[in-house]
Amino acid sequence: MQRIDNTETMMRLDMLQRIIRFAKKEGIEISDSLRHHGYTFDDLIYEISHEKQWNGPKPKLLSDYKKEHSGIPLVSFFTGCGGIDLGFEAAGYEHVAAFEFNELFCKTLRKNRPDWKVFGPPTHSGDVSNVREVIESLENIIPVNFEGMFVGGPPCQPFSIASNQRFSKSCNNFKRVGFEHETNGNLLFDYVKIIKHFNPACFLIENVPGLRDLDSGEQLSEAIRDLEESGYFVDKPKVLNAADYGVPQFRERLFVIGSRNGNFPIYPTPSNIRYGAGSVLGRNQGNAKNTETRMHKLDSIQRYCKLDYGQRDQLGRVDRLDPCIPSKTVIAGGTNGGGRSHLHPEIPRTLSVRECARLQTFPDDYVFVGSTARQFTQVGNAVPPVLAAQLALAISSSVFQAKKAKTA
Repeated sequence: MQRIDNTETMMRLDMLQRIIRFAKKEGIEISDSLRHHGYTFDDLIYEISHEKQWNGPKPKLLSDYKKEHSGIPLVSFFTGCGGIDLGFEAAGYEHVAAFEFNELFCKTLRKNRPDWKVFGPPTHSGDVSNVREVIESLENIIPVNFEGMFVGGPPCQPFSIASNQRFSKSCNNFKRVGFEHETNGNLLFDYVKIIKHFNPACFLIENVPGLRDLDSGEQLSEAIRDLEESGYFVDKPKVLNAADYGVPQFRERLFVIGSRNGNFPIYPTPSNIRYGAGSVLGRNQGNAKNTETRMHKLDSIQRYCKLDYGQRDQLGRVDRLDPCIPSKTVIAGGTNGGGRSHLHPEIPRTLSVRECARLQTFPDDYVFVGSTARQFTQVGNAVPPVLAAQLALAISSSVFQAKKAKTA
């Protein structure tokens, strides 16, 4: 993160006070006061500023994991904006098909990867719950006993602790109903049916840790037992924290990996460093897309400016990030409702979609379409591509390369 010297800090603090005084005097919002004086929100500063700075190395980019084409074909389900797919692509897998029922997410996939075969609106439902339709679509491009990889993360809302905390258990909107959920709660088993039909060489199931804990693990165990009875060697469900794998963000995800060739898949080795949020967040967003920031109200800015590193604004329920430790989990919030992103470590405003995407390790040239709120949804729901790339490489070496060695 760029260092600002004491003189510039004092000048920015003086400017902040002038902007606030003018807004109050004229009875206008701070955005108007900033515009009047020729400034933007990015010129603002916290009262406690630049006392911390990330001085460690930069985290690896997704491009640093690029490998030669491995020839391992990949099919993804519940693809979202493509976080897992990007990671496996970087690891050399051959993208064969993606199933996604949200038309906006499909637009993002097609805009960034026009060569991918995306099954979704407006040409296909993309709905994994329609098992027969998915099977019929895939049978045209892959065989049964598929010598490739299936990946999928059934929608996690029924199992989410975050959504659980939003409502009381007596409320009709209580979300953590798990497998009793009429649609999303059954998608895991729909995915299992598709795996059993095509019998891929390896599969990956991704979800929030709450899936493992629901009903003391009974439902997940049932799915795993079903796959094992179909001939799969399934490793014990494992929770990985993205911060341990080169991602500048605390983000726990559950993974279940199974193989049918007798080789137990391995997991990537944790990094010996945790990257702070300041390793990817600067004052300048550059020329990337998706850099729009929220137009905060005057009273919000006044509260934010007084926050110390890591401190929470209780009214807005947003946290100022500490540049020296990984970010809190990027959430599927948005500019116009549905939640908000965290506060920038050195600028008293919430993060842009692009800044959240950097915390998620998406490349800067990957563009998210739709309203800003729905861009946040796409980024916040994704698996960090860098984490996915490491999983892909570990699976390639432990499952697919091991299989080749046995048959050589």
